[in-house]
Amino acid sequence: MFALRTHPRSPRRRSAEAEREAFAARVCAELADDLPDEDLAQDLDDCLDRYELGSKPRCEEVEYLQMVQDAIDRIERGC
Repeated sequence: MFALRTHPRSPRRRSAEAEREAFAARVCAELADDLPDEDLAQDLDDCLDRYELGSKPRCEEVEYLQMVQDAIDRIERGC
């Protein structure tokens, strides 16, 4: 069976990209609400890369890192 291909600039592709970006923005907003004292970057992978281990008490650190990773995973899954 053949898959339908869409032109890179087709309205369908732009719409799908816009939906993914809107979903990612909602997930980031939810995370920011859950972590109001944190300075979250737009790119959550960058948050993990810049994070300095040991900068928080261990239990807070584990929770923070898990919440950021969960948000990244949600964005990648799209749900």
